[in-house]
Amino acid sequence: MDLFSADATLQPIPIDDGELAFLAQLPLSMPNDAVLRRLLHEIAWREETIFLFGKAQKQPRLSAWYGEASYTYSGRTFHPLPFTPLLQEIKRAVEEATGKRFNSVLLNCYRNERDSMGFHSDDEPELGPEPAIASVSFGATRTFILKHRKRPATVKLDLTDGSLLLMAGTLQRHWRHGINKETRPRGLRVNLTFRAIR
Repeated sequence: MDLFSADATLQPIPIDDGELAFLAQLPLSMPNDAVLRRLLHEIAWREETIFLFGKAQKQPRLSAWYGEASYTYSGRTFHPLPFTPLLQEIKRAVEEATGKRFNSVLLNCYRNERDSMGFHSDDEPELGPEPAIASVSFGATRTFILKHRKRPATVKLDLTDGSLLLMAGTLQRHWRHGINKETRPRGLRVNLTFRAIR
């Protein structure tokens, strides 16, 4: 399949109090499985310790921070490694599809169904008041859940292999998002969230 010929038009997802858009396949120069293999071997993965409610905990996934700026969340400051050629290619494709510019990326590796991401908002001051966050997934499908901060509203999206999800506008102010542990077996998944750090 020639991924350059894929339809690279983001489709808006109706949501109150923010902006969401989805693209089923990010156009790249190589197949998704080749991208996944390279990410697994080229990225300096780490099992980080973060601080929640004053206690040190191992994150239930592997992670890495690349780009041009440091980033602080969950009581830790993460200093970036320089973009690899593959990350540069993915970033260019994401910027082309979204019309946004990014200078950093957080990578998370979900090894199986027991790895997860707790509910949170990407609302750190260095992201600005209405940040654009572009999330790209490779590997196994996982369910991305958004929960409104003030209303009993929940949105669930399957983030499939090669997909791009753009969160923008006031979304981080009004919604939290995360990925739950699952009981059914799930294969390995790598997710990249591109951000513009001020």
